This record gives sequence, C-alpha cells and structure tokens, in this order.
Amino acid sequence: MDKTDKKILTLLQQDSAQPLSDIARKVGLSVTPCWRRIQKLEEDGIIRGRVALLDAEKLGLGMSVFVALKITEHSSEWLNNFALKISEYDEVVEFYRMSGDVDYMLRVVVKNMAAYDTFYKKLISDVSLKDVSSSFAMEEIKYTTTLPINRL
Repeated sequence: MDKTDKKILTLLQQDSAQPLSDIARKVGLSVTPCWRRIQKLEEDGIIRGRVALLDAEKLGLGMSVFVALKITEHSSEWLNNFALKISEYDEVVEFYRMSGDVDYMLRVVVKNMAAYDTFYKKLISDVSLKDVSSSFAMEEIKYTTTLPINRL
C-alpha cells in the first residue's frame, strides 16, 4: 500500500459516498486508475464495507453500556456457541475477547435503563456467566470509525 492508497482510504473514511471523480482529483489520479485501486483494496479485504454512520442520540438509542463478562468455561466449542449467541443481539455493537481480569467486553447500545435491563435479563438467561459488570457511558467525548492509517 502506497501513499496514494492511504489518501484514498482517508478520503473514503471521511465520506464513502463522495463521487469517485472527487476522490480521483484529490489524490491526483484519473477516475479509472482510482477505481481500480479502490477495487483492489476491496478485493484485499482492506475495505470491508461502506456504511452510513447514524446518530444514535437522534434515533433514541443514546445509552452506551460497556459490559464486562467473566466466564467459567474456556473451551473452543463454548466460545463458538457463545460468539454465535452474542452476535444475535442487535444491541451489541462491539464484542471483544480480552486479556486480564475480564474475559469479554461488549458495547451495548440501548434506548434507556429499562431497555438495558431487558437486554441484561435475556443475556443472563441465554448464557452461563460467572460475573457481569456494567458501566454506563455518561458522555461521549470521542467516537470515530476512522483508523489512523497515516501512522502506518
């Protein structure tokens, strides 16, 4: 990946809906070579998809909850089943296996405390867990989906 690819990726991260001709002009290419580079980045899996970023607050989904999970089972079969089950929850927007004291971390987005309580009750009935600890975000200070590709 060269500087031009990084510029293309930066522009796409800022606005993936901008016209290809604008991207090409900004990176100093004609449209066809620029399109080929984007296609190659997609084929290589560097560009995984293009999405619209929504305003959770305006949609009434303004509560972010970070849920730390500790488990007792650590087999690969259990993990596969657990991952499938957690992936079914629409409220879970991020899901990580962690090192340290916590086994898994979820970021859950819900409407309000009552909606989180419903999620929590479903979670503990669906999955055997040792401990669940929830931390509620009081203020979003920085949120971005932009990766620091200029640091590569």
